[in-house]
Parts: sequence; structure tokens; C-alpha cells
Amino acid sequence: MSFAFVTVERPCPGVAVVAFDRGDGLNAMSMQLARELTATANQLYDDLETHAIVLVGRGKGFCAGRDLRDTEIADRSQAGMLRRRHLGGDGWRLCQAWERLEQFTIAAVERFAVGGGLAFALSTDWRVVGQSAHFRAPEVALGLSMSWGSIPRLVNLVGPARAKQVLLMANDPISSSQALDWGLVQDVVPDGEVEAAAIRWAAKVAAMPPVPARMTKKTINAFANALSDLAVHMDTDEVILTEHTADHAEAVDAFLGRRAPVFRGA
Repeated sequence: MSFAFVTVERPCPGVAVVAFDRGDGLNAMSMQLARELTATANQLYDDLETHAIVLVGRGKGFCAGRDLRDTEIADRSQAGMLRRRHLGGDGWRLCQAWERLEQFTIAAVERFAVGGGLAFALSTDWRVVGQSAHFRAPEVALGLSMSWGSIPRLVNLVGPARAKQVLLMANDPISSSQALDWGLVQDVVPDGEVEAAAIRWAAKVAAMPPVPARMTKKTINAFANALSDLAVHMDTDEVILTEHTADHAEAVDAFLGRRAPVFRGA
């Protein structure tokens, strides 16, 4: 199966590089890109020759988050609630598909992973980032809730207090050094060397006996995520709800108008 935005490369035995590039310089997550990345993960699930996977956003950065200009997203807002809930779950399905992989996964993050880009990176096992890279979760500042099943993943990595800091201080970027100190990322390397560093880590994992490696990953995830579904089973519905609020409309209007928003809890 061929895709418009996603390619799979094989740099060394046992390792796959899944590269995505929207060609927009930002790698904004359109619904089509989400579907392609989900389908790629589902194909790799049955690949018994691949033991480690590097996920890389080509272009100017990893991923700037949901593509607000995506016409499919605009059309979704006009759909009936049954279809809207289904379409609204594309990000959750994307992250679930990547998290459930038994192969070891590494996100190679250059420059930025924002919003949905951060949520997507959290669904992998490790994050290797460039020195100038940053993370940010702007959802709350935009009058939205964080979704895609990402809150338990974030709490597992940085703890509840730091998770609140990341999500509620929504306009404050998290630098690569902060992310390393907090446990959000596992390696920081010079800019431009992230993909190569991630491949080196992946090759080390791929050299391990694959059966115990896969079982170990699966057991760790089962323990860490034991209560995740209880916490996030409604997060798609929460996003749909917050999309209808006056505060979300105010946040978008203020952003486009380059002014400070005024929120009223409406």
C-alpha cells in the first residue's frame, strides 16, 4: 500500500524508519495523515522481521499539531453526532495503533512537537530530540481539552504535577533540557543528528532477542496503562464538547486577531 505522506525505509536489519512529510514545513496533522500513519502502524504490527521502529517527521519539524486548515476537520463539525464522534476519534486511534505495537518505537523530534504532535510522540516508547527542540500543549489555552489518550501517558512519564504544568501552562514551551530532566525525553543530541541517533538506539534494541524484548515491553505497558481507559474513555467527547464553547470561539478569534483572549467559562 502506498501513501501520499508516509514512507517506510529499512536502514539496517531489524529496523524500520517511518517518515512522514506533509510538505508544508510544519507537518500539521491532517485527517489523511492520521489515517496513513495509523494504517502504517497496523501493517507493522504483523511484521516479525522488524524489531524497532523510528518515527520521524521530515521537513522543518516533527509535527505542529492538528491542521486547523484541514477541510475534512471543517466538514466534521457539520456532521451528525454519531459520525462526528467517529471522525473525532482519529487521533485516539492513531496513538493507540502506535502504542500497541510490540516492536520498540522511538520518536525522532527535530525543532517542535506541538499539540497533537506531542500527543503522537507520547505514544512511542522513547523520544530522541534535538537541542533546540521544544514541546508545547496549547489545547487548554485554545479552550479545548487534551485528548488522543495522552494524559495518562504524560502522567506516567513526568508525574501529575509536571503534567499539570505542561497542560495548564499551555503557552509555555518545554525545552529539550527541561524535557530530559523531567523524563519526557530520553536523549538530547545536536540539531540535525536526531534521526541518526534514534536509528542507533533502534539498532541496539533490534539486536536483542526479540521474544523477551517484545514480552518485556508489553508487560511494562500493561502495568503503566492499567487504568488508562478509565481516565480517557471520554476524551474525544470532551473535545467535541469544548469545541462548542464560547471560550473556544473566543480563543480562536483572539489568536487570529493577535490579541489577548477574554474567557468567561461559557
